[in-house]
Amino acid sequence: MKALTRLIFVDDNNEKFFGEGPYRLLRGVEQTGSLRATAMEMGMSYTKALKLITNAEKELGFKFTTRVVGGKCGGGSCLTDEGKAWLDKYEKFREACLEENKRLYHEYFGE
Repeated sequence: MKALTRLIFVDDNNEKFFGEGPYRLLRGVEQTGSLRATAMEMGMSYTKALKLITNAEKELGFKFTTRVVGGKCGGGSCLTDEGKAWLDKYEKFREACLEENKRLYHEYFGE
């Protein structure tokens, strides 16, 4: 038996706008330079991926990515400095939550 901690950010209406899905998408963009390729790799449509990222950007008030529209050489995306900083904070906060969850689990339920 174990207890799981899921970190989800919600807006004032309790609508989810950021969690592991958008996080994984954005880290994928950082590695591949492509939202479309990352979405495909995750088994997600490009339009859904774009909607997730756009919704998070709207709620947080900054852009996660800069996008270059296709053309002769193709397009792509890369993370903004604010986007990278948010993802780094998210990771640290998530890890702190997981560690605290483990501590509390052991305190209440033992080994």
